[in-house]
Amino acid sequence: MNELTVYHFMPDKLNLYSDIGNIIALKQRAKRRNIKLKVVDINQTENVTFDECDIFFIGGGSDREQALATQELTKIKSKLKDAIEDGLPGLTVCGGYQFLGSKYVTPDGTELDGLNILDFYTESKKDRLTGDIVIESDTFGTIVGFENHGGRTYHNFGTLGEVTHGFGNNDDDAKEGIHYKNLLGTYLHGPILPKNHEITDYLLEKACERKGIVFEPKELDNTEEEAAKKVIIERVSQQKK
Repeated sequence: MNELTVYHFMPDKLNLYSDIGNIIALKQRAKRRNIKLKVVDINQTENVTFDECDIFFIGGGSDREQALATQELTKIKSKLKDAIEDGLPGLTVCGGYQFLGSKYVTPDGTELDGLNILDFYTESKKDRLTGDIVIESDTFGTIVGFENHGGRTYHNFGTLGEVTHGFGNNDDDAKEGIHYKNLLGTYLHGPILPKNHEITDYLLEKACERKGIVFEPKELDNTEEEAAKKVIIERVSQQKK
């Protein structure tokens, strides 16, 4: 059985909306594809390298917890940037996504430094963007989830797709998330992976390609995942009536 290693950064701080569910979904999907997934929780970054990492995950947290996590991640930001540029697959959610940029501006105007791995920024406002969200993606098809964020993120990189219901990155451009090389960033909680198996498979497939092992493209029974997705799509349709 092939094996992949996932680095789960700061699970002690970044699990605000049960984002641990993404790790669970990733493990279950990998098992169904005959891949053994080893998850390494990383709360301290001293001496951390990405030599053994095949996928990384950073969840969301409160502003305070996220600031603490970012301070810790700053110690390895050059290594993380190099790994991302080299095609390391990663999923970052909400705060984990926001702090990949250069700065995060709080509602009172305070600027918090980001990791500055990519050139974008986030401005937070007191009124929050919340509710079900549906996205149409050229890469992943229909994506669904739940968003709850005060941050408005602005960048010129690729995105997960076009928002057809909800807000996404901000309340201006109807785009959601970021897709840069094999890095994915998103505001979707819920968590995102159990309802969007296409994204889970993408992370696994890219990790396998990068490691030089075979990703078995066999068809899986996606009945449960599609049912969960359908619930949100139907709920959104009722809201539009």
